[in-house]
Amino acid sequence: MDITTVSEPGAAFVRGHEGAPTVAYLDPTGTPTLFAGFTMNSPYCRLELAKIGITKIVPGKTKISVADGDRIFRAVLNQGYAKEVVANSPADRTQYQLDAATSAAYNLGGRVVSTWRFGNLWRAGKLKAAADYLATHYNTSKGKKLPGLVRRRQEEALLFEQGVYTGVDTAPEGVPRDASNTAPDAGDPVVRDVQTMLKRRGFDPGAIDGWFGEKTKEAVLAYQMAHPHLVNDGIIGPATIAQLRRDMAALKDAAQKSGASAAASGVLAWASGLPVGWIVAGVIAVSVCWFVWRYRDVVARRINTAIGHEVEV
Repeated sequence: MDITTVSEPGAAFVRGHEGAPTVAYLDPTGTPTLFAGFTMNSPYCRLELAKIGITKIVPGKTKISVADGDRIFRAVLNQGYAKEVVANSPADRTQYQLDAATSAAYNLGGRVVSTWRFGNLWRAGKLKAAADYLATHYNTSKGKKLPGLVRRRQEEALLFEQGVYTGVDTAPEGVPRDASNTAPDAGDPVVRDVQTMLKRRGFDPGAIDGWFGEKTKEAVLAYQMAHPHLVNDGIIGPATIAQLRRDMAALKDAAQKSGASAAASGVLAWASGLPVGWIVAGVIAVSVCWFVWRYRDVVARRINTAIGHEVEV
């Protein structure tokens, strides 16, 4: 029997990692995203979203119903990425291999199977090598490993090789977390990551222990109320996690940009024979404008935090 569509456990696996925010947000790379990872970069998403009148995703403004989101998710999953996987995989593929590879393609694009090393190893019949490669690659954004992607690749590899749909640890990042009055036996690594980011951004979540208790919920809610794109629900979901990671990246990006600008301004001044002060001032102004434009959501969040302004999305 030729296996060509994603199974119900496979669809649940993908949704668990993608989540389903009904209000658009920015992912860590700054890409406007809606529901289960819908972006305008995907031709399959663009086609399906256009059917319900969405031609542009605007963070904090574009919204979608759960019913429409579920329908589009199924169409994109099976009529889009699963077809690419089927077209570029061995005919004797198993259901769990198709499910795992489609999850990776949904997140990375069909090229992960058509041209990248994982797909090449799979077509060559080197299943263990393909799983091992998937588990340790394709987990970075702008050169930085993201915990959610590291975890997702490991779970896709486990599914691909062993048919395990339940993952390697706790619930995937896309599954919303709500506060609990009872401390868990083991801390949730996703909650611990969020606590760490909140603390570094000046929001006190209490102990960094992986327990989503009342103190952490207060910090999450305070962060959400200051952010122009987030729903103020006190829940840790993919939108809040993505915005926190984007917030964390802003300071690092600013430091790298300013360092590069300083070096560039010195070279330019030397080459042109102009006063160094003029060149440096010009380059700094351009760098500041670039940062404010690229991270305008982060800037708005920090201003709102500083003045105590609450945002309703």
